[in-house]
Amino acid sequence: MNLFFRELKSYRRGLLFWSLGIIALIGSSLAKFSTISGPDQSVAKLVAQFPQSIQTIFGLNGFDLSNASGYYGVIFMYLALMATIHAVLLGSGIISKEERDRTSEFLFVKPLLRSRAITIKILAGLFILLVFNLVSFASSVYLVDYFAKGSSILSEIILFSAGLFCLQVVFFFVGTTVAAVNKRPKTSGSIAAGVLLFTFILTYFININASLGFLKYLTPFKYFDAKDMIASGTLGMLNMLISLSLVAIMTFVTYKTYEKRDLNI
Repeated sequence: MNLFFRELKSYRRGLLFWSLGIIALIGSSLAKFSTISGPDQSVAKLVAQFPQSIQTIFGLNGFDLSNASGYYGVIFMYLALMATIHAVLLGSGIISKEERDRTSEFLFVKPLLRSRAITIKILAGLFILLVFNLVSFASSVYLVDYFAKGSSILSEIILFSAGLFCLQVVFFFVGTTVAAVNKRPKTSGSIAAGVLLFTFILTYFININASLGFLKYLTPFKYFDAKDMIASGTLGMLNMLISLSLVAIMTFVTYKTYEKRDLNI
Protein backbone atom coordinates (compact mmCIF):
# COMPACT_ATOMS: atom_id res chain seq x y z
CA MET A 1 0.00 0.00 0.00
CA ASN A 2 2.91 2.36 0.69
CA LEU A 3 4.09 1.78 -2.87
CA PHE A 4 0.61 2.63 -4.18
CA PHE A 5 0.59 6.02 -2.47
CA ARG A 6 4.23 6.55 -3.42
CA GLU A 7 3.27 6.24 -7.07
CA LEU A 8 0.29 8.56 -6.66
CA LYS A 9 2.50 11.14 -4.98
CA SER A 10 5.12 10.77 -7.68
CA TYR A 11 2.61 11.53 -10.45
CA ARG A 12 0.39 14.08 -8.68
CA ARG A 13 1.94 17.08 -10.42
CA GLY A 14 1.78 15.38 -13.80
CA LEU A 15 -1.88 14.54 -13.22
CA LEU A 16 -2.60 18.16 -12.31
CA PHE A 17 -0.80 19.42 -15.42
CA TRP A 18 -2.62 17.03 -17.77
CA SER A 19 -5.97 17.69 -16.08
CA LEU A 20 -5.61 21.44 -16.54
CA GLY A 21 -4.58 20.78 -20.14
CA ILE A 22 -7.68 18.69 -20.93
CA ILE A 23 -9.94 21.29 -19.30
CA ALA A 24 -8.30 24.05 -21.36
CA LEU A 25 -8.67 22.00 -24.55
CA ILE A 26 -12.35 21.29 -23.92
CA GLY A 27 -13.06 24.88 -22.92
CA SER A 28 -11.26 26.51 -25.84
CA SER A 29 -12.87 24.10 -28.31
CA LEU A 30 -16.42 24.53 -27.01
CA ALA A 31 -16.01 28.31 -26.86
CA LYS A 32 -16.09 28.26 -30.66
CA PHE A 33 -19.37 26.36 -30.76
CA SER A 34 -21.55 29.49 -30.56
CA THR A 35 -20.00 30.88 -33.77
CA ILE A 36 -20.78 27.67 -35.65
CA SER A 37 -24.28 27.09 -34.26
CA GLY A 38 -25.50 30.66 -34.81
CA PRO A 39 -28.74 31.50 -36.65
CA ASP A 40 -27.18 31.63 -40.13
CA GLN A 41 -24.77 28.73 -39.46
CA SER A 42 -22.45 30.24 -42.09
CA VAL A 43 -19.38 28.48 -40.71
CA ALA A 44 -21.13 25.10 -40.75
CA LYS A 45 -22.19 25.70 -44.36
CA LEU A 46 -18.64 26.69 -45.30
CA VAL A 47 -17.22 23.55 -43.69
CA ALA A 48 -19.71 21.43 -45.64
CA GLN A 49 -18.19 22.77 -48.88
CA PHE A 50 -14.69 21.58 -48.00
CA PRO A 51 -13.37 18.54 -49.93
CA GLN A 52 -13.85 15.24 -48.10
CA SER A 53 -10.09 14.83 -47.70
CA ILE A 54 -9.83 18.19 -45.88
CA GLN A 55 -12.81 17.34 -43.68
CA THR A 56 -11.20 14.00 -42.84
CA ILE A 57 -7.85 15.55 -41.95
CA PHE A 58 -9.54 17.85 -39.44
CA GLY A 59 -12.03 15.21 -38.29
CA LEU A 60 -15.07 17.10 -39.55
CA ASN A 61 -16.72 14.62 -41.90
CA GLY A 62 -19.79 12.75 -40.73
CA PHE A 63 -20.70 15.26 -38.02
CA ASP A 64 -23.43 17.88 -37.81
CA LEU A 65 -21.52 20.87 -36.45
CA SER A 66 -24.73 22.79 -35.80
CA ASN A 67 -25.57 20.68 -32.75
CA ALA A 68 -23.60 20.08 -29.58
CA SER A 69 -23.45 16.32 -30.02
CA GLY A 70 -21.84 16.51 -33.46
CA TYR A 71 -19.47 19.27 -32.41
CA TYR A 72 -18.32 17.32 -29.36
CA GLY A 73 -17.79 14.34 -31.63
CA VAL A 74 -15.31 16.41 -33.64
CA ILE A 75 -13.27 17.48 -30.62
CA PHE A 76 -13.37 13.93 -29.21
CA MET A 77 -10.54 12.96 -31.56
CA TYR A 78 -8.28 15.61 -30.01
CA LEU A 79 -9.34 14.70 -26.49
CA ALA A 80 -8.54 11.07 -27.27
CA LEU A 81 -5.10 12.00 -28.59
CA MET A 82 -4.27 14.00 -25.49
CA ALA A 83 -5.63 11.37 -23.09
CA THR A 84 -3.80 8.51 -24.80
CA ILE A 85 -0.48 10.39 -24.86
CA HIS A 86 -0.86 10.83 -21.12
CA ALA A 87 -1.79 7.16 -20.70
CA VAL A 88 1.05 5.72 -22.79
CA LEU A 89 3.68 7.89 -21.09
CA LEU A 90 2.25 7.01 -17.70
CA GLY A 91 2.32 3.30 -18.50
CA SER A 92 5.91 3.34 -19.72
CA GLY A 93 7.09 5.62 -16.94
CA ILE A 94 5.49 3.80 -14.04
CA ILE A 95 7.29 0.57 -15.02
CA SER A 96 10.64 1.95 -16.19
CA LYS A 97 11.23 4.78 -13.73
CA GLU A 98 12.91 2.57 -11.11
CA GLU A 99 15.65 1.69 -13.57
CA ARG A 100 15.68 5.16 -15.11
CA ASP A 101 16.05 6.86 -11.71
CA ARG A 102 18.41 4.17 -10.35
CA THR A 103 16.00 3.23 -7.53
CA SER A 104 15.53 -0.43 -8.51
CA GLU A 105 17.78 -1.68 -5.74
CA PHE A 106 15.93 0.39 -3.14
CA LEU A 107 12.56 -1.04 -4.18
CA PHE A 108 13.33 -4.65 -5.00
CA VAL A 109 15.56 -5.48 -2.04
CA LYS A 110 12.48 -5.06 0.14
CA PRO A 111 10.42 -8.17 1.04
CA LEU A 112 8.17 -7.51 -1.94
CA LEU A 113 7.74 -9.84 -4.89
CA ARG A 114 8.44 -8.20 -8.22
CA SER A 115 5.05 -9.33 -9.50
CA ARG A 116 3.33 -7.67 -6.54
CA ALA A 117 5.26 -4.46 -7.12
CA ILE A 118 4.11 -4.45 -10.76
CA THR A 119 0.52 -5.08 -9.67
CA ILE A 120 0.57 -2.15 -7.25
CA LYS A 121 2.13 0.11 -9.87
CA ILE A 122 -0.48 -0.87 -12.45
CA LEU A 123 -3.33 -0.29 -9.98
CA ALA A 124 -1.91 3.14 -9.17
CA GLY A 125 -1.66 3.92 -12.87
CA LEU A 126 -5.25 2.85 -13.53
CA PHE A 127 -6.42 4.99 -10.62
CA ILE A 128 -4.65 8.01 -12.12
CA LEU A 129 -6.28 7.31 -15.49
CA LEU A 130 -9.69 7.13 -13.82
CA VAL A 131 -9.18 10.47 -12.08
CA PHE A 132 -8.07 12.05 -15.36
CA ASN A 133 -11.10 10.59 -17.13
CA LEU A 134 -13.46 11.90 -14.44
CA VAL A 135 -11.93 15.37 -14.76
CA SER A 136 -12.53 15.20 -18.52
CA PHE A 137 -16.10 14.01 -18.00
CA ALA A 138 -17.02 16.60 -15.36
CA SER A 139 -15.49 19.49 -17.30
CA SER A 140 -17.22 18.34 -20.49
CA VAL A 141 -20.63 18.25 -18.80
CA TYR A 142 -20.15 21.69 -17.28
CA LEU A 143 -18.62 23.38 -20.33
CA VAL A 144 -21.13 21.93 -22.81
CA ASP A 145 -23.92 23.27 -20.59
CA TYR A 146 -22.15 26.64 -20.37
CA PHE A 147 -21.37 27.16 -24.05
CA ALA A 148 -24.26 25.24 -25.60
CA LYS A 149 -27.16 26.34 -23.44
CA GLY A 150 -30.28 24.30 -24.01
CA SER A 151 -28.33 21.36 -25.45
CA SER A 152 -28.43 18.24 -23.28
CA ILE A 153 -25.95 15.62 -24.47
CA LEU A 154 -25.21 13.95 -21.15
CA SER A 155 -25.81 10.46 -22.54
CA GLU A 156 -23.38 11.12 -25.40
CA ILE A 157 -20.73 12.49 -23.04
CA ILE A 158 -21.08 9.40 -20.83
CA LEU A 159 -20.62 7.20 -23.91
CA PHE A 160 -17.62 9.20 -25.11
CA SER A 161 -16.04 9.11 -21.66
CA ALA A 162 -16.43 5.33 -21.52
CA GLY A 163 -14.79 5.01 -24.94
CA LEU A 164 -12.06 7.41 -23.88
CA PHE A 165 -11.31 5.36 -20.77
CA CYS A 166 -11.05 2.19 -22.87
CA LEU A 167 -8.52 3.94 -25.12
CA GLN A 168 -6.60 5.16 -22.08
CA VAL A 169 -6.37 1.65 -20.65
CA VAL A 170 -5.27 0.11 -23.96
CA PHE A 171 -2.47 2.62 -24.45
CA PHE A 172 -1.49 2.49 -20.79
CA PHE A 173 -0.71 -1.19 -21.28
CA VAL A 174 1.07 -0.41 -24.54
CA GLY A 175 3.33 1.73 -22.38
CA THR A 176 3.85 -0.94 -19.69
CA THR A 177 4.62 -3.57 -22.34
CA VAL A 178 7.19 -1.42 -24.10
CA ALA A 179 8.81 -0.54 -20.76
CA ALA A 180 8.94 -4.20 -19.70
CA VAL A 181 10.42 -5.42 -23.00
CA ASN A 182 12.80 -2.54 -23.63
CA LYS A 183 16.15 -2.82 -21.83
CA ARG A 184 16.86 0.88 -22.23
CA PRO A 185 14.44 2.54 -19.78
CA LYS A 186 15.20 6.08 -20.89
CA THR A 187 13.86 5.34 -24.38
CA SER A 188 10.69 3.51 -23.32
CA GLY A 189 8.54 6.64 -23.35
CA SER A 190 9.68 7.65 -26.83
CA ILE A 191 9.09 4.19 -28.27
CA ALA A 192 5.64 3.90 -26.68
CA ALA A 193 4.70 7.37 -27.95
CA GLY A 194 5.92 6.34 -31.41
CA VAL A 195 3.58 3.35 -31.39
CA LEU A 196 0.70 5.63 -30.44
CA LEU A 197 1.58 8.14 -33.16
CA PHE A 198 1.71 5.35 -35.75
CA THR A 199 -1.77 4.11 -34.86
CA PHE A 200 -3.14 7.66 -34.83
CA ILE A 201 -1.74 8.47 -38.28
CA LEU A 202 -2.98 5.11 -39.56
CA THR A 203 -6.48 6.16 -38.50
CA TYR A 204 -6.24 9.17 -40.83
CA PHE A 205 -5.17 7.03 -43.77
CA ILE A 206 -8.05 4.64 -43.17
CA ASN A 207 -10.54 7.53 -42.99
CA ILE A 208 -9.22 9.05 -46.22
CA ASN A 209 -8.94 5.79 -48.18
CA ALA A 210 -11.84 3.37 -47.67
CA SER A 211 -9.86 0.55 -49.31
CA LEU A 212 -7.63 0.52 -46.22
CA GLY A 213 -10.57 -0.33 -43.99
CA PHE A 214 -9.18 -3.79 -43.32
CA LEU A 215 -6.39 -2.14 -41.30
CA LYS A 216 -8.81 -0.71 -38.75
CA TYR A 217 -8.08 -3.56 -36.33
CA LEU A 218 -4.49 -2.31 -36.05
CA THR A 219 -5.47 0.98 -34.46
CA PRO A 220 -7.49 1.27 -31.23
CA PHE A 221 -8.60 4.74 -32.31
CA LYS A 222 -10.92 3.04 -34.82
CA TYR A 223 -12.39 0.80 -32.12
CA PHE A 224 -13.93 3.82 -30.43
CA ASP A 225 -14.60 6.15 -33.33
CA ALA A 226 -16.87 9.09 -32.39
CA LYS A 227 -19.05 8.73 -35.51
CA ASP A 228 -19.69 5.06 -34.83
CA MET A 229 -20.47 5.67 -31.17
CA ILE A 230 -22.96 8.42 -32.03
CA ALA A 231 -24.61 6.29 -34.72
CA SER A 232 -24.92 3.11 -32.64
CA GLY A 233 -25.23 4.60 -29.18
CA THR A 234 -22.88 1.89 -27.85
CA LEU A 235 -19.17 1.12 -27.67
CA GLY A 236 -19.63 -2.05 -29.74
CA MET A 237 -19.27 -5.55 -28.33
CA LEU A 238 -16.60 -6.59 -30.86
CA ASN A 239 -14.51 -3.50 -30.12
CA MET A 240 -14.73 -4.18 -26.39
CA LEU A 241 -13.69 -7.82 -26.86
CA ILE A 242 -10.71 -6.86 -29.01
CA SER A 243 -9.65 -4.23 -26.48
CA LEU A 244 -9.96 -6.65 -23.56
CA SER A 245 -7.95 -9.24 -25.48
CA LEU A 246 -5.20 -6.73 -26.22
CA VAL A 247 -5.09 -5.63 -22.59
CA ALA A 248 -4.92 -9.26 -21.40
CA ILE A 249 -2.08 -10.08 -23.81
CA MET A 250 -0.10 -6.94 -22.95
CA THR A 251 -0.60 -7.51 -19.22
CA PHE A 252 0.74 -11.04 -19.57
CA VAL A 253 3.78 -9.83 -21.53
CA THR A 254 4.41 -7.05 -19.00
CA TYR A 255 4.47 -9.45 -16.06
CA LYS A 256 6.38 -12.30 -17.68
CA THR A 257 9.02 -10.11 -19.29
CA TYR A 258 9.64 -7.78 -16.36
CA GLU A 259 9.79 -10.60 -13.82
CA LYS A 260 12.63 -12.31 -15.72
CA ARG A 261 14.65 -9.22 -16.57
CA ASP A 262 17.99 -8.31 -15.11
CA LEU A 263 17.28 -4.80 -13.89
CA ASN A 264 19.68 -1.88 -14.24
CA ILE A 265 20.45 -0.87 -10.68
